[in-house]
Amino acid sequence: MTDDAVILLVEDREDDVLLIKKSFERAHLTNPVQVARDGDEAIAYLSGEGEFGNRADNPLPILILLDLKMPKVGGFEVLSWVRKQEELRAIPVIVLTCSDQIRDVNKAYELGANSFLVKPLDFENYIELSKLLRQYWLKTVVVTTPVRPPRENTEAFWR
Repeated sequence: MTDDAVILLVEDREDDVLLIKKSFERAHLTNPVQVARDGDEAIAYLSGEGEFGNRADNPLPILILLDLKMPKVGGFEVLSWVRKQEELRAIPVIVLTCSDQIRDVNKAYELGANSFLVKPLDFENYIELSKLLRQYWLKTVVVTTPVRPPRENTEAFWR
């Protein structure tokens, strides 16, 4: 896996975003991280809509780290939506959340999560988690490279 493949972090809490990014640095996980602050923004990013329309600047991710409890559209809804998109189905979705409720774990796997991780309580464990993510999901597992098909010209269709 290349170190320039994008990771999409879907997380609404700024302190968690900073912790995750800092732990990635310490774990030598050098992949660029795009952050979506809620489910709506994650879906817009993955759809290539609005400000995310330029795929050169906003490429599809090789991995999605998804929080569950977010304002607007929650993590379960994002996960369900991703798994219904043919061109996104193969992207691994790792749920990274504070919840350790068994019903959340079960629901995430039912909706197609590839893994369910509980956010660590301290920074050293965030670093260890980041190392595991890097080693397993970015170095060991073989995943497909997501490619978004070109959009159809809908104007020409209506003429």
